[in-house]
Amino acid sequence: MSTWMRTHYCGELSSNDGGKTVCLNGWVSRHRNLGGLLFIDLRDRTGLVQVVFNPDSGEELFKTAETLRNEFVIMVKGRVEKRPEDMVNLDLSTGEIEVYAEELLIFNQAKTPPIYVEDQAKVEEALRLRYRYLDLRRPEMQKNLQLRHRVTKLIRDFLDEKGFWEIETPMLTRSTPEGARDFLVPSRVNPGKFYALPQSPQLFKQLLMVSGMEKYFQIARCFRDEDLRADRQPEFTQIDIELSFTDRDTILNLMEEMIAFLFQELKGITLPRPFPRMDYEEAMERYGSDKPDTRFKLELVNISCLVADSEFAVFRNIVAKGGRVVALNLPGCGDYSRKQLDELTKIAAKYGAKGLAYFALTEGKVKSAIAKFFTQGQLDTVIQKMGAQEGDLIIMIADQDPKLAHTAMGALRLEFGQRLNLIPDDIFKFLWVVNFPLLEYDNKEERFVAVHHPFTSPLAEEVDLLDDEPEKVRAASYDLVLNGIELGGGSIRIHQRSVQEKVFGALGFSPEQSKEKFGFLLEAFEYGTPPHGGIAFGLDRLVMILAGASSLREVIAFPKTTSATCLLTEAPSEVDAKQLRDLHINTSILKKAPKPLHE
Repeated sequence: MSTWMRTHYCGELSSNDGGKTVCLNGWVSRHRNLGGLLFIDLRDRTGLVQVVFNPDSGEELFKTAETLRNEFVIMVKGRVEKRPEDMVNLDLSTGEIEVYAEELLIFNQAKTPPIYVEDQAKVEEALRLRYRYLDLRRPEMQKNLQLRHRVTKLIRDFLDEKGFWEIETPMLTRSTPEGARDFLVPSRVNPGKFYALPQSPQLFKQLLMVSGMEKYFQIARCFRDEDLRADRQPEFTQIDIELSFTDRDTILNLMEEMIAFLFQELKGITLPRPFPRMDYEEAMERYGSDKPDTRFKLELVNISCLVADSEFAVFRNIVAKGGRVVALNLPGCGDYSRKQLDELTKIAAKYGAKGLAYFALTEGKVKSAIAKFFTQGQLDTVIQKMGAQEGDLIIMIADQDPKLAHTAMGALRLEFGQRLNLIPDDIFKFLWVVNFPLLEYDNKEERFVAVHHPFTSPLAEEVDLLDDEPEKVRAASYDLVLNGIELGGGSIRIHQRSVQEKVFGALGFSPEQSKEKFGFLLEAFEYGTPPHGGIAFGLDRLVMILAGASSLREVIAFPKTTSATCLLTEAPSEVDAKQLRDLHINTSILKKAPKPLHE
């Protein structure tokens, strides 16, 4: 064994190690020369320990130590000594001891880092991503990745105990219309043909159920070519789970148990179970969202019937045509200025609302440009329904599309949850949202599209509605929501060819198109397919919440930017002409084509 073999990790030393000779490896986090003694903080992934260099230990050793700078990679051999009581550093887990160096070896020197390798350093994110290998040295980032490791290990242990098998599915598959754009991979040996990277293992996990695997899971990499946000990446990881001979309650109860297990193990929190459940329709009515944040009570109210007979033509006409007037009471906001009200209108407009009306309850009366169109009785009825008091502000959105009205008001609800400090940040409120619509009409494509995906089973009692009233069919689906964030979703799947073909028909696929895109799945359903269902959780999002991070990029080792680029490797990049020729790709036409108006 080498005399320089590490014997201990920096952050694991304690007063119990006093008097021991230890060998440490790590990076110089800080160096200080104080009156003849030289101190460094040595860092590895477990933490920091202070190392002392004394000239009395050898002139050559001390001279070498004087050359140390931040981020040098070194080995130190020395003796652990307890610090005097007045020198104990309570901010360090190793603050009761220090290591008196006896030998030093410099593995590698380092230039002055372009970013600070320390927690809570204010560094532009683009610079952090450009030098990600330095950013990942920060204890905060290493803690996040350690947490990610622990989450995946605990999930594997839990599901293994429940009889699930971890099975890998292909990364190169065929392109199928499942929602988002596919990332395509050209085939060299099949000119003009392409693989697609999987948006999810959906079809393969269903085929595994056909294959008799019964209980499958995978920590699966998925790819979607779509616009990015703080909580979205082009490549992401999901906890993918599927099981046979099951029903919705069995899946939901099992997943609650798994999530409760994670929170107990990782945060010491005992979650109350069962998690509450709410129909999609109720979630939209009360919160204007299919992933409602139920940590605060500010709720939407449908006042359509209360204003249907008013003299205000906008409300009256919209209600008469089957539209909706949705209201929200904002306590203590009755003194909002015209400018502040205009700002609210702009927020609502981002979600498609065409305007915002209001009643301000101030000085014992209702102040509003539209108050004159309502009788006192109508005003009193609305105020009573809203539970409004002196000093409150009632805002209203009306639209022919009820979903649009609720969604726009739901956005304002979240805005005022923040403004009015109504959202506690120290609790975890879980909610199952169930019975989503199976389909929704896409005006651009002029056809129905799947709300989740085309393989979601309709509720058994509503299958026959697919022929004439597809918009009324509900899905045997479910999403798990935590504090207004969708953690994951799933459904009972279709397992009969006749039902699957009926859903494809409702989506506008001809029999020929269904066979072309999904013939292998339809054929598999003819060979004895068990009833089955499953769920997928976003691992990145789950770890983000557990870590208390503000972005997925904080819990992914090498993430992409919001423009889907990697600042570290400068991907995506151009490739040489030979590679393109081998793949039978000609990009010259792209260089000649005019740029699109909107990139």
